[in-house]
Amino acid sequence: MLVALIVIVFFLLIVAASSLRIVRPYERGLVERLGKFKREVGAGIHFIIPFFERMIKVDMREKVIDVPPQEVITRDNVVVTVDAVIYYEITDAYKVVYNVSNFEMATIKLAQTNLRNVIGELELDQTLTSRERINMKLRTVLDEATDKWGVRITRVEIKKIDPPQDITDAMSKQMKAERTKRAAILEAEGYKQAQILRAEGEKNAAILRAEGEAEAIKRVAEANMQKLILEARGQAEAIKLVFNAIHEGNPTKDLLTVRYLETLKEMANGQATKIFLPFEASSILASLGVISEIFKKEEKEENKRDEK
Repeated sequence: MLVALIVIVFFLLIVAASSLRIVRPYERGLVERLGKFKREVGAGIHFIIPFFERMIKVDMREKVIDVPPQEVITRDNVVVTVDAVIYYEITDAYKVVYNVSNFEMATIKLAQTNLRNVIGELELDQTLTSRERINMKLRTVLDEATDKWGVRITRVEIKKIDPPQDITDAMSKQMKAERTKRAAILEAEGYKQAQILRAEGEKNAAILRAEGEAEAIKRVAEANMQKLILEARGQAEAIKLVFNAIHEGNPTKDLLTVRYLETLKEMANGQATKIFLPFEASSILASLGVISEIFKKEEKEENKRDEK
């Protein structure tokens, strides 16, 4: 009796344990009853009928699928090896379980097929420089194809694109040649720019030098002009002073005549072969004539006196 009771209790515990299901926050539970879908449950503790119901748990977290490397032919008939990864998340637990048998395998095959189509439309240079374009186009195609499976493709990344070794060597030589060409162009541009800057510097220096010389000539001319003006003003002031002094002294004609004679004597001592006399000297010469006549009369009178 005791053994039978223990067996019954143990059986009830097994039944209770088999009827208890815990669904975690990132999971969804699909409950089937006798092979038919019954309901979908979220996170928490759930009870099912043992032996009649079963629960399929679906992980709703984002996952990644590694697409194996494969050889793809570009539009210019170059064989390249392409490797990619696919990130996806489940949006509908019912569809991902009941609409596709093996989602990951189906996605890998779908990615490989579309990868051939996408890269087959591009040339080698475009393939190597258009990874973002390939990623976006492949993600769009896969997302549309997997929508009925209850899955959303979040992003697709091309890990590597490896062309053949001979193509790689040729590209390396081409890159080296391009860099050498750019270096030569930059060096020539630098030399040209240096020559232009040097010529502009010499031009500006010549302009500044000419402006400086012109300014110096202008300053010298202004200084000479100021000198001449000051000398002329000084001579004018001296003449004015002499003139005023002569008129204030009220000199006689005889005195003026004697001064003119002294001046003529000094003028005659120079190296000039011609002497121009001012108009006023005519009156002085007339005075000289008068003075000479007076001297002659005096000599005649003295001679007469001597004869007597």
